[in-house]
Amino acid sequence: PKRAARASSFSSSSFLKMAAVPRVPETQDITRIERIGAHSHIRGLGLDDALEARMVSQGMVGQINARRAAGVMLQIIREGKIAGRALLIAGQPGTGKTAIAMGMAQALGPDTPFTMLSGSEIYSLEMSRTEALTQAFRRSIGVRIKEETEIIEGEVVEVQIDKPAGGGGGEKRGKLTLKTTEMETIYDLGTKMIEGLQKEKVQAGDVITIDKASGKISKLGRSFTRARDYDAMGSATKFVQCPEGELQKRKEVVHTVSLHEMDVINSRSQGFLALFAGDTGEIKAEIREQIDTKVSEWREEGKADIVPGVLFIDEVHMLDIECYSFLNRALESPTAPVLVFATNRGITRIRGTNYKGPHGMPIDLLDRLLIISTEPYSEKEVSQILHIRCEEEDVEMTDDARELLTKIAMETSLRYAIHMITTASLVCARRKGTEVDIQDIKRVYTLFSDVKRSTQYMIEYQNEFMFSEIGGGEYGESAASIAARAAAGAAAAAAGSLRVA
Repeated sequence: PKRAARASSFSSSSFLKMAAVPRVPETQDITRIERIGAHSHIRGLGLDDALEARMVSQGMVGQINARRAAGVMLQIIREGKIAGRALLIAGQPGTGKTAIAMGMAQALGPDTPFTMLSGSEIYSLEMSRTEALTQAFRRSIGVRIKEETEIIEGEVVEVQIDKPAGGGGGEKRGKLTLKTTEMETIYDLGTKMIEGLQKEKVQAGDVITIDKASGKISKLGRSFTRARDYDAMGSATKFVQCPEGELQKRKEVVHTVSLHEMDVINSRSQGFLALFAGDTGEIKAEIREQIDTKVSEWREEGKADIVPGVLFIDEVHMLDIECYSFLNRALESPTAPVLVFATNRGITRIRGTNYKGPHGMPIDLLDRLLIISTEPYSEKEVSQILHIRCEEEDVEMTDDARELLTKIAMETSLRYAIHMITTASLVCARRKGTEVDIQDIKRVYTLFSDVKRSTQYMIEYQNEFMFSEIGGGEYGESAASIAARAAAGAAAAAAGSLRVA
């Protein structure tokens, strides 16, 4: 079709209406710093379309049954139809419980709320334990709000900025030419529009959208017609098609916010700035009731949907009986998220009582949970995990060195062997080597003790330490007997990655 040329004139004030909109600094220009963490190599659960676990995929190794069960729960979460379900991942230390939870978070993506909490965190907050759990619950429940807005979408043909007369600091003026496959339009620019274009580094060939209500400019990517403009393109360069139809169009915009964010913003004592401070304090129940009522109205009108997310509580055995009672009641709420617990405890005392229970949890709460058990890794799986960690930490290691490191992991613990990777790399760099060899592993092994060797050292030299009662312990035991029991417990914990109980 023949292009129609039309000219429109919008000043910065009438076009954007930005005078009444508070400007919040954006963080797009800040360089992103990625640190290598204990689970930074996890990309997902490593499942296929049939929810079958691959042996090695997306950073996950082994734990086939546990990952398959987590995949079923993942499907339930994605459908968003069932709330209030709870999952317990139980297993010995170093068997990948937290890795499975991180894999679930990665597989869900950024649109599904995922909140991580340690069982001991709630005791250090300046609020009651039930309030801390309530806020964690509401952080894990998203509200997907739909609204229509008018936007201008097109490919930039030309950006022309006129310098102020006399070279002073006068008001900037310019022209922006946008086109689609059917039309082309010239817009007059004001100072604020020019600043927005310069901030986004918009140039000819970019496909952009402009929100008419707020004046926000978003760059969608480079047009395919400009793909050959430069010989070198960045790896992050995204190419898109030139928009079709009219330049001005109505578009449905979806925002996802958590119930806790809505609580904080509507709390008079806190305000939206508390979102950035982190410490929101206790929020009144009346505010939460008003928010819930408003969200229910939006759902009936079709303006919003509830997105049940995931609340992951690690070291759940650290909670006390008051918290467990609260969780029992909270799971019955229709808007409750899916709870995922993790623990490495066996039959132990329930905190806040004198009674013992499996995993340190009361029986009535355990009855509500689906329990996934993790198993110790085999020697082959440990070798694969160490290989993945070497790649993640960018460490070159010989096959002989990795075989030795695998044996050390089987005799001590997987975590100890993983810690040795970076330290062995530093030792290798000190001798100007390019690959970590057996001598580097041996050197690090002599420098840093594992749990069993450290306990053995305590047994031999415990009399040299302060507050060692040579005559007898607190219950009449000798110091050597107490140290021996500690060594047996440490050895059992370290040997958790060797055999199945």
